[in-house]
Amino acid sequence: MKAAVIESVGRAVVAEVPDPTPGAREVVVEVAACGLCGTDLHILQGEFAPKLPIVPGHEFAGEVVGVGTQVTELSLGDQVAVDPSLYCYECRFCRTGHNNLCERWAAIGVTTAGGAAQYAVAPVANCVKLPEHIRTQDAALVEPLSCAVRGYDVLNSRLGAHVLIYGSGTMGLMMLELAKRTGAASVDVVDINPQRLETAARLGVSATATGADELDRPQGWDLVVDATGNAAAIQDGLERVAKAGTFLQFGVADYSTRVTIDPYRIYNQEITITGSMAVLHSFERAAELFATGVLDPDIFISDRLPLDQYPQALDQFASGVGRKIVVVP
Repeated sequence: MKAAVIESVGRAVVAEVPDPTPGAREVVVEVAACGLCGTDLHILQGEFAPKLPIVPGHEFAGEVVGVGTQVTELSLGDQVAVDPSLYCYECRFCRTGHNNLCERWAAIGVTTAGGAAQYAVAPVANCVKLPEHIRTQDAALVEPLSCAVRGYDVLNSRLGAHVLIYGSGTMGLMMLELAKRTGAASVDVVDINPQRLETAARLGVSATATGADELDRPQGWDLVVDATGNAAAIQDGLERVAKAGTFLQFGVADYSTRVTIDPYRIYNQEITITGSMAVLHSFERAAELFATGVLDPDIFISDRLPLDQYPQALDQFASGVGRKIVVVP
């Protein structure tokens, strides 16, 4: 079969690889679409994946075309979205309900072959059957949405909060949509990309700006979310949190990223700084939200490119052009 392969640091190609074979409790999914994510860029940079080469792609959905000998939950022809998370269920963190912090954490498309291919293998337990009214090509959005749902689980957002989001790429826009649905009094978005700010405005925000100084909230925001991973944005966001407010590090920063905090202010103003790592008990809820139309795929997905153009799609994503980019085998 044809698949994208990150062969070595900085090099991605499309090549022929062996067809996958399911284990007893696995299924083979014919991929309908696979989204690109910042994690894929980290893998290309030599981070996250334990070894290369690897078939990337952890945001994907498709049709079940093969089932293992012990699979009874799904049948051939079922349309599914795939949770890429692979846990050991044995370590301290798994046993205390923090599976996303598993000491042996792994993921389809990160540590094992993923969905940037014609076919992918997944445990049946990781597959969520989709209702018939959903276009399977759109359901690659379920995985990033499940990360956003996890982010709001961490925030424990209260009604009437004033929210500031840094970044209006896919993840920032998803956090925007969830903020609107969790009773925010206002949602402001900051980005240096005018095209992305236009999309945020189209979805409905209180205000958009290229810098927080342009926004009229001198007392700060109750919830500040970084969805960029950019050091300058993170540093600025930390300084915009209101008293008793919360800063969520949601964007994935490079390993070397560093910022400065003010310990006295954190103490004196009871500011919470927290993080959100991937998916935790949120994939099924994200699939259900997606089925209700919480996201408009035609707004969120800006480019649908053939799998043969995966290296070019990575370049486009890295340049910041477009919103969610998916490849279609």
